[in-house]
Amino acid sequence: MTESGRAVFLSYASQDAEPAQRIAAALRAAGIEVWFDQSELRGGDAWDQMIRKQIRACALFIPVISRHTHERREGYFRLEWKLAVDRSNLISATRPFLVPVVIDDTREDDEEVPEKIREVHWTRLPAGEDPAAFVERIQRLLSGDAAPSSDRAGIPGSAIPGAAAAPPGLVRRRVGYGAIAAAALLALGYFGLERLQGSRPGAQEATSIAVLPLINESGDPGQSYFSDGLSENLITALSQLPGLKVIARNSSFQLRDTKDDIRTVGSRLGVVRLLEGSVQRAGDKVRIRAELIDVADGSTIWSERYDRDYRDLFRLQDDITSEVIRALRVKLVPGESLSAQSDHPTSGNLDAYNVWLQGNFYSARDTEADLRHAIDLFRKATQLDPHYAVAWSSLSIATTALAAEFLGGAALRQAYADGRGAADKALALAPDSARAHLARGLLLTRADLDWKGAAAEFNRAAELTPNDAEVKFWLGLQLATVGQPERAVELTRQALARDPLRAYWFNWLARYLAGLNRTDEAEAAVRTAIELQPDAPRSHATRVVIAILRGDAQAALEFAQQVSQGSWQDVALALAHQVGPDRTAADAALKTLIDRDSDVSSYQIAQVYALRNEADNAFAWLDRAWSKRDVGVGFLLYDPFFVRYRKDRRFAEYCRKVGLPLPGEVVARKSS
Repeated sequence: MTESGRAVFLSYASQDAEPAQRIAAALRAAGIEVWFDQSELRGGDAWDQMIRKQIRACALFIPVISRHTHERREGYFRLEWKLAVDRSNLISATRPFLVPVVIDDTREDDEEVPEKIREVHWTRLPAGEDPAAFVERIQRLLSGDAAPSSDRAGIPGSAIPGAAAAPPGLVRRRVGYGAIAAAALLALGYFGLERLQGSRPGAQEATSIAVLPLINESGDPGQSYFSDGLSENLITALSQLPGLKVIARNSSFQLRDTKDDIRTVGSRLGVVRLLEGSVQRAGDKVRIRAELIDVADGSTIWSERYDRDYRDLFRLQDDITSEVIRALRVKLVPGESLSAQSDHPTSGNLDAYNVWLQGNFYSARDTEADLRHAIDLFRKATQLDPHYAVAWSSLSIATTALAAEFLGGAALRQAYADGRGAADKALALAPDSARAHLARGLLLTRADLDWKGAAAEFNRAAELTPNDAEVKFWLGLQLATVGQPERAVELTRQALARDPLRAYWFNWLARYLAGLNRTDEAEAAVRTAIELQPDAPRSHATRVVIAILRGDAQAALEFAQQVSQGSWQDVALALAHQVGPDRTAADAALKTLIDRDSDVSSYQIAQVYALRNEADNAFAWLDRAWSKRDVGVGFLLYDPFFVRYRKDRRFAEYCRKVGLPLPGEVVARKSS
C-alpha cells in the first residue's frame, strides 16, 4: 500500500517506542503503510511540517495510550493528538478515523486523554503484543467494510468510554483470577470479535451472553451443587437459541468470584450481556435471584426473584430454568423458542451430580495429572449413579484423551478399552445424546484411526447440539486430519468464541496455523495457550515447531528447554537440535527420544527424521506409527515437516494404506 490516503499514523510517547514498533511491524507485515517517527522525536520546522501533512493525509490515526502519556503533561504526541482531533471534527461521523490503542491498564476515563479520543473504542494490546485481530480490524477499516469507530461492535478487550460504572450491588465477585483474566484478554485481543463470530463472512450473531455461576449465599459450601447446577442448566438452555452466542461453562466458571466489574468481565468474555444472580436457602425454602446485565453500562435489563420449596431439587432447577428462559427469550432473541435441557442424572442423585461437576473442571485442562483426576471423579459419579449417561460420556472422553496423549503399550490399550466400554454404556442409556456420540467419535478417530466413522459421529453430535463449542472443536480436528486445516481454523475459532479460556484448543489452533505457514498467527495462539496454562508441555513443544519454521534455531532450543520433563521434552529437544549447528547434539537427542519414547512417540520420531531429510527413516517410522495406531498419524496432512515428501511415491501409498485422502484429492473435493 503506497497511496497516502490509505496510510495510518501511529502517535506515541517516546517511552512507548518499543510496543509502538511492534504494532507498526504487525501492520506493515499485512501490507499497511504506517507513518510514525523513529528518531526520538527530534523536532524541527521541516519535521513539524511533515508530521502535520501526514496527519492531514492519513486514513486512520492511532494514538498509543499508556501511563506514560498520562504522566507526561507535555509532549509532541499531544500536539499530534490535537491535530488529529481537529481533523476528526471535519470528518463525517459515519467514517472512522480515530483508533485508540492502550498498551497497559490505563483507564478509559483518563482525564489526560482528549474527550474526542475517549468517546471511541480503546483496543487493548498489552505491551503492543498479539495485535493480529487489531491488524484485521485496521484492514477492514481501510477497506470500508467495518463499522465506524463509534460503533459498539468493536474488538473485545476494548471498553465503552464514558459508560457508567456498574452499580455497587453488581460488583461483588470476591476472589480475583488475575492470570486467567489476563490470558482471556490476550485471547480476545488476538482474535477480535469479528473473527470469532462464525463461518459466514461478516456475520454477527444477534447478541451474546455469559452466565456467571450463581453465588451460593446459603452459608453452606455443600449447597454449591444446586447453584452451579442451575447455572449449567441456564447455559445449556440458552445455547439452543439460534443466533445467540453463549459462553461455555468452562470459561464463565473460571471467572467465578472475580473482583472485576461487569464491563471488564463482559469484555474479557467477549459478550454484551451477563446473567448473574444468587441462591439462598433457609430451612425448607430457597430464594433464587437472577439479573440480566448490559455490559456497556452495567444497567439491569431484567431481574426476577423466585421463592420455592426446597424439595426435588433437580425438578426445581428445571422449573426455574424454564421460567428464566421464557423471560429472557424476549429480551435476547425475540421469536425463537427452545426447551430446557440439563446434564443432571435422571435418578436425582445429588452426590453423583456434584462429583461430575468437579470432574468437568479438571477435564478441561491439559496435563496428565488433571486428566487422571477427572477420570477418577467421573468414575465415582458413575459408581454413585450407574444410569448417569452424561457421566459415562465424560468418563469415556477423558479416558480417550489420556490414552491418546500420554500413554503407550499395554496401558494405552487398556485405557482405550475402558473408554470404549464407557461410550457404549452412555449410548445405550441415551442414544440421542450429543456427548455420547462425541465420545464414540473420539474413540474412532484416536483409538481406531477410523476417520470416516469418526466424521459420522461428530456430524451427528453437531446435528444434536449445533452450538456446542466442544463439538465444534473436535469436528475441526477431524477436518484437519483429512486435509482441511483452513476449515479447522474456522471451527476452532468458533469454539473459542464460546469457550475462550481453553488452553488445549489454542494449542491446536496454533498447530493448524503452523501447518498453513501462518507462523505469526500461530505464535500468537500458542502464547495465549501458555498464558492460560503455563504447565502444559504440548504448548511449549508447539512453540518449538514454530521457531523451527521461522529458522530461529536458538529460540527453538530455548523453548524446548522450557518443556517440562517427559516425552514431550524429549520430542521438543530432538526437533530443536536438528536445526542447530551441533550435529553431535542432534544425533544424541534423537537417540534419547528413540531409546526412551519409541513406544509413545513413533510419529514424532518420524517427524525428526523428516526434519533431517532422511526420507527412508521417516517413512519407516511412519509405518511403525501406523502399526502402533499412534494418533499422531492424523497430523500428517498438515504437518509442515512432511510437506517436502508430498510428491514422493511413498507418501501417496501411505495415505492410501491409512485411509487418508491425498492432498490433490482434498483440493478436488473442496472445489467440487
